Amino acid sequence: MKFSLDEIVSCLDCEILYKKDTCDTKKLFNISTDTRKLQKGDCYLPLRGENFDGHNFIDKALENGALGYFTQDKFKINKEAEFVIYVKNSLVAYLELASYIRKKINPIVIAITGSCGKTTTKEMLYSVFSTTYKTHKTMLNHNNEIGFCETMFNMPIDSEVVIVEMGMRNLGEIELLSKYSNPDIGIISNIGSAHVERLGTLKNIAIAKCEIAKNLKTKEQGGLFIGTKCPQILENLNYDGDKIFTSLDDVQNIDIALDLTKFTYKGVNYEITQSGEYNILNALLVIEAALAKNISCENIKKGLLNYKPIEKRWEKTVIGGFTFVNDSYNANPESMNAVLKTFLSIYPRPIVLVLGDMGELGKDEIMYHKQVGEFLSAYSDVILLTVGNLARHISRNTTLESVEFENNDECANYIVKNIKKGSTILLKASRSMKFEQIIEKVSEMAVKL
Repeated sequence: MKFSLDEIVSCLDCEILYKKDTCDTKKLFNISTDTRKLQKGDCYLPLRGENFDGHNFIDKALENGALGYFTQDKFKINKEAEFVIYVKNSLVAYLELASYIRKKINPIVIAITGSCGKTTTKEMLYSVFSTTYKTHKTMLNHNNEIGFCETMFNMPIDSEVVIVEMGMRNLGEIELLSKYSNPDIGIISNIGSAHVERLGTLKNIAIAKCEIAKNLKTKEQGGLFIGTKCPQILENLNYDGDKIFTSLDDVQNIDIALDLTKFTYKGVNYEITQSGEYNILNALLVIEAALAKNISCENIKKGLLNYKPIEKRWEKTVIGGFTFVNDSYNANPESMNAVLKTFLSIYPRPIVLVLGDMGELGKDEIMYHKQVGEFLSAYSDVILLTVGNLARHISRNTTLESVEFENNDECANYIVKNIKKGSTILLKASRSMKFEQIIEKVSEMAVKL
């Protein structure tokens, strides 16, 4: 969305430090926070964080054709600009402008958070809501305050629904996102151990996730949809509107096969072209949100069937005679066990598991990795390969045949030289492990063979 200088002054607590006599205050321009992407005629908004300061690039923005700029520093006046806008905090200004866009376009806002499954549920929501409404969404996993602003600024003017993914690393962050997005519908997918390193306890994680309800509207046909009845949620949720809890207990006729899951919910048969009970749990939240906004069952069915995961989510690739299933977008104990359970139940042997470190699990991180190994001891005819200092606690606490590696290249070399062609190989780890490097290395070696 484009702004004029007059419009910015009307919706922000700001001060014009400098303005050329020839400045057209009604001229429209885009706002950019990145000088590398800034286009001629944009207005530059420099953000300031712990390890960076966009104010250092104001001159560069003007060199690249910026019309004007924001600043938190009253002394930063470059008269090459058409105008200079002073704000006390540029991130707050960015959020307030994003909120202004949200109110001006006035779409239905669906906010989603949870320890795992956020991005999958967001993509399912987009697929379903797009059957009926002009729908916009958070890109990839850009789920912090800057990502929220980007979502609003990139929203087409005719959008009817916007789906906002909300992540968090500390208490208060989801409340902030909820404040500026003012959602019509809220979704909490689940509560798990992701980010327990930062927040300390599952109770604190639940408190953080429940912040989504603090600015959630309670109007008719809105409400909060929750994929868990864990005590921490029930104890810390403060919301007066409609609350709907979903569970596999309400599902019948579950049939999970390779690349297809069928189930019945409230008398309607649904299909997803993905495997696993955890995908059903995500779908139930989507179904309830869609029904709340009067989407027909036929369109819900169509949307779920058309859903496709984003990169590194159950992404299948055939390279060098191996079938890789790359689910290394992220990992925590809950998502790890859910994916392993599905993979081990639907894929014929021979199969290989390549598991890496799960991050941000706090003081009990070794215990969580040991538990994955113990879980795997119930299976047989499976080869386990682990990469990383934490993942070795998986291999050392299981009865499966296993091999440990220090890095991705070592693991890729072993796969090419020792794993039987035709094997299906699951890759699962936190994103920081960069498991896509394993596929790239195998591909590189396959070309040379």
